[in-house]
Amino acid sequence: MMETALKIIDPHLHLFDLTHGEYLWLKDDNPPYWQDKQLIQHNFNENHLCLSGELSLAGFVHIEAGFNNNQPWQELAFHEVNCSSPFSSIAAINLLDSDSQFTLVLNKLLLQRSFKGIRHILDSQALSLLTSPQVLNNIKHLNQLSKQRLSNHKPIIFEVQLPFEDTQACRALHNVISTYPQLTFAINHTGFPPDFIDESTLNKNALATNSIMSSTQNHSTWRQNVISFAQYHNVIIKCSGWEMINRHYNADWLNKCITLVIENFGINKVMLASNFPLCLFSQTTYQAYWQYLLNLPVINALSEDEKSAISADNALYYYFD
Repeated sequence: MMETALKIIDPHLHLFDLTHGEYLWLKDDNPPYWQDKQLIQHNFNENHLCLSGELSLAGFVHIEAGFNNNQPWQELAFHEVNCSSPFSSIAAINLLDSDSQFTLVLNKLLLQRSFKGIRHILDSQALSLLTSPQVLNNIKHLNQLSKQRLSNHKPIIFEVQLPFEDTQACRALHNVISTYPQLTFAINHTGFPPDFIDESTLNKNALATNSIMSSTQNHSTWRQNVISFAQYHNVIIKCSGWEMINRHYNADWLNKCITLVIENFGINKVMLASNFPLCLFSQTTYQAYWQYLLNLPVINALSEDEKSAISADNALYYYFD
């Protein structure tokens, strides 16, 4: 256990108010069709972000959660009225919008004091989106705007959510990052590292062997892409979203993933995050999640300054002016 209190600035969480927002993805009739979706079909506000004892919450970054994707500035405005804690926001935006619509939405987002960047969930559509002329034109506009604002603000953040097993999509992302250096690209959920298959639990047959080989190859691809994106000065990475890969993830897997990330990105571009409330799919409370993460061997081996960097200082630097 840690001897002194550690400040947390959580750079990736979601607040919901089902009475005011749409949240179409949370409804039973819409994907994702998770059997345990009911666990998060509730209102979650800053009062649910309870930390105590050796941990204290110093701030957070609210990531868009589908409040109103047609008018995404409303989500930021709602939380700015209802939150008293220090926080910043990442807004939803449609990268496929026309030039005029994209500019209109962006101008409205810029009026919100918590605005720090945008997210269009890429996932399985990453390759088609990152090679679309319309998307690239909108990213170009975002890059130009970020450059214009640099005298008074940090660079605009482009949240990147896609699996690093997708080599073609990663190649397209490399092109975008190298072409638009005035943006900061934040990799969400560690690029979704594939889960290891425990060989001891498998029968020794051809199907099991193929599963092991596939898992090994996928993990190798993820690893290579993590290493390749670490070279950029304007790419940062958030370690979270483990429950999206395996609701029953284990500490050894987390430790290996975070170790690889820190070894390649360095302490100053890595952030620990929760993905709250989705972390509750795997951990009983917000406090339990952070204790689990911070008790990993790779974290315990860090100095106090290094722990502070990945738990709060880096998030403060990148997400707060």
